[in-house]
Amino acid sequence: MSGHSKWNNIKRKKGASDAQRAKIFTKVAREISVAVKEGGPDPSVNGKLRDCIAKAKSVNMPNDNIDRCIKKAAGSDDKNNYEELMYEGYGPSGVALIVETLTDNRNRTAGDLRHYFDKCGGNLGQTGSVSFLFNPRGVVVIDDPDGELDEEKVLEDCFDVGAEDVDFADGSVQVLTGVNDVRAVREGLEAKGYTLSSGEVEYLPVTTTNIDDPELREKMSKLLDLLDDNDDVQNVWNNWGNPPEEEEED
Repeated sequence: MSGHSKWNNIKRKKGASDAQRAKIFTKVAREISVAVKEGGPDPSVNGKLRDCIAKAKSVNMPNDNIDRCIKKAAGSDDKNNYEELMYEGYGPSGVALIVETLTDNRNRTAGDLRHYFDKCGGNLGQTGSVSFLFNPRGVVVIDDPDGELDEEKVLEDCFDVGAEDVDFADGSVQVLTGVNDVRAVREGLEAKGYTLSSGEVEYLPVTTTNIDDPELREKMSKLLDLLDDNDDVQNVWNNWGNPPEEEEED
């Protein structure tokens, strides 16, 4: 999980509970709203909206929900105005975190995040305090749950659409791109018939920090849970080098 955004792990939570799914859908709906207000409701000319729709489908958001979100955001009666804000800080043992938010009340969001960090033995820092420990990259993840994809063919297809690096792992293939190329690579792989679980810009850690103290590990896990549960938080990246193994959902 180290360095990965929450969206790369959402597939493990898809079937967990109605409450969790509702929370995930709320976060995606905010991104759709912002994209529509910035570039209009037509995904054929609004690339950011296409990205949001792809993300919505990757977490099994029903098409009817997606359409309603787009129509609501395009309507004159929609008064929601969200702004994207990035927060940086350190958790227990100096683990670095970058938190991406979409909020309609920056004072509320900053207060919530500061409380979470303080409660868990960390501290919320200034802009630039930890970002130098991360490298922004485009990350596209291809689903391969049964390991049936031919590696040579995957490599050929990935580099054909502009990928910079490809990493094969159990159940998936991670494709790295330039920050400005992630959409083209994602859409190119979709056009070639691949099933994708995510495709967006992420902040990958340059170095990692381990936590060996059980109490501090528990506090770090608690901090990540609190951030995950906050509706204003869209993505969280960290450089925790030895987090506990995540349990798969049944």
